[in-house]
Amino acid sequence: MDFADSPEEAAFREEVRKFLRDELPEGLARKGGGGAMFGGGGRSRGGGGDYFQKLGPWLNKLNERGWIAPAWPQEHGGAGLSVIEQFILSQEMATTGAPKSPNVIGLGWVGPTLILYGTEEQKEKHLRPILDSKAWWCQGFSEPEAGSDLASIQTRAVRDGDDYIINGQKIWTSGAQIAQWMILLTRTDPDAPKHKGISYFLLDMKTPGIEVRPLINMAGSPDFNEVFFDNVRIPKENLVGEENRGWYIGTATLDFERSGIATGVSHSLTVQELVKFQKEHGNGDAMMRYELADRAIESEVELMLNHQVIGVQARGMVPSNEATVAKLYSSELDQRIAGTGMTLMGLFSQLGSDSKYAETAMGGRFASTYMYATTSTIGGGTSEVQRNIIAQRGLGLPRN
Repeated sequence: MDFADSPEEAAFREEVRKFLRDELPEGLARKGGGGAMFGGGGRSRGGGGDYFQKLGPWLNKLNERGWIAPAWPQEHGGAGLSVIEQFILSQEMATTGAPKSPNVIGLGWVGPTLILYGTEEQKEKHLRPILDSKAWWCQGFSEPEAGSDLASIQTRAVRDGDDYIINGQKIWTSGAQIAQWMILLTRTDPDAPKHKGISYFLLDMKTPGIEVRPLINMAGSPDFNEVFFDNVRIPKENLVGEENRGWYIGTATLDFERSGIATGVSHSLTVQELVKFQKEHGNGDAMMRYELADRAIESEVELMLNHQVIGVQARGMVPSNEATVAKLYSSELDQRIAGTGMTLMGLFSQLGSDSKYAETAMGGRFASTYMYATTSTIGGGTSEVQRNIIAQRGLGLPRN
């Protein structure tokens, strides 16, 4: 593997670095790259305070360059960057701590799906508001009895003239309490095989019959929600693609960079901060030095796995096995790093960012980081599911 940039890639990297030096507002960069894999984004959705007054103008600057949606084609308002250019942009932003848009669902799922499968009217209505951070989206996929086995969803959509009538429930719906729109998977043919009777809808969250109930997590944040549908009417124009083909639409996106480099850089920076803390405040415990050495080596392994994913994508192939291995390794490392931080700082690790002693414990962020890290081996596919994928698709082992 050649880690060196080509002359063109080096020039783009310097362009990104100059942009970050010149345009990133003071105080907006996040220490350690933003914390846990699946925790940081949820907290940023709620908004408030000086941080979010700076975030809006910063996102506008990214949008002007198309960098808020670097994988989207230029004709749809993105940058149309190559896989390597996306990797470089993500890597440099993570290294600097520059925030990306928290509208993850809109930019990462809705936009790419509509570009591939949406009607011209759907694209015209929804793409620009996503880029301009004026429309926030949530994802209505998981249900109480259909999480990892998503194809078992039971929320029903029944055709009634020019509408579909929705009844059922979704759960773990991140950001539903503030989202204006939802991408919704429902069962439209209960008699079809479970993957073939699902349809994909765009749902206005102001539609009568929708009830959102926040689920307060152990960190005290309403990141997740239950959403209930009681005879909710969706116009047929909000169906994406063909009826009963929603499963295949829901699993398809544009070929954008998914290396996980941002999380890898975040972990590496956090380990460096922990080492610095040990040097300045540690008690010379040899076992803690060994533990920090383990975390440092593991964070480098993670970065190598990230590079492997991007190398496969750069050759025009799909890194299914490589991305699964990287996700599994990264999510479990997320928890190990959080645990090391709690052990290293002792009782100080329980301080929150609002404590007057917070700076004694790396800004008081590790208590929430530790709690959010518990979700890392669940969100995006549980570790058990990832191991099954690796065994079956990567190693060719039988299902039973």
